[in-house]
Formats: sequence, C-alpha cells, structure tokens
Amino acid sequence: MSAAHLKVVQPESDKAHMMPYAPAIHIVGACNLMYISGATASPLYHNHPHIDSEHDHSNDIAVQTRNAMETIKSILATVGADWKDVVKVTKYLTDMRDADGMHAAMRPYFGDWRPASTMVCINSLSSPGARVELDMIVAVPAT
Repeated sequence: MSAAHLKVVQPESDKAHMMPYAPAIHIVGACNLMYISGATASPLYHNHPHIDSEHDHSNDIAVQTRNAMETIKSILATVGADWKDVVKVTKYLTDMRDADGMHAAMRPYFGDWRPASTMVCINSLSSPGARVELDMIVAVPAT
C-alpha cells in the first residue's frame, strides 16, 4: 500500500497567490480520513451543560482563533498528523469582518499549505462568547 499525498487543485495556478485557501485538495493514494469536530476558544474538555465560567473568552478574534487552533493541534498530534495533512477547513464566524484577523491567526499554523475551505457567517456558536469555530477534515497518513 502506497502512502497518500495531497495535491492542490488550481485551475488557474498563476492566480493561486490571491487566495488563502485551495479550491480543492485531491487525496492521491491510501490514507485514513479523520473528521475534527468544531473547536472554539473554549477548552476542549468542558462541562455539558455549559458552565459560563469555563467559557470566558477574549473578544480578540486572533486570540480566539489561536485557542481553537491549539485544540486542533493537540488532536492532530494525537494521531501523528500535522497541518499539511488537513484537506478541508470549515470556518464559522459570528461577524464576517473578523475574516482577515482569523486568517492572519491561522497562517502561522498552516505556513504555505492552503487546504480547501468554506467560511460561513452565523448568528451564534455553541460556546458563550465564541466568535469563531473551526472544523477540519484530515488525511491521516496510513500506517
């Protein structure tokens, strides 16, 4: 069984620099898919029903995004994956004006890798005070 590799699909590669995401990612070869549940600035492990004191978030979109990305980083590490294995990100924002700040906070994690992406603006998220939630699909290398 050969290892999987991910191929960015760019219909117009000369314009790729204009986008913070890839139009599509093609998974070539064998791999295992992992679907990461939505992560907010809240701790990964918290009580349900929610206790407000566990969800005391900074109002800064960069801080909230980094907290969500750190949660996802811990999940990736648990299965031996990294950011370049992420094939799809869904970004939920409560204010679309936060998009640039969110992307700037995500950039150091992904480096030059741009997974496929969808961004949606919604009224509210599951955690009180949350302004961003991220979920991801990961092509975990086959072992």
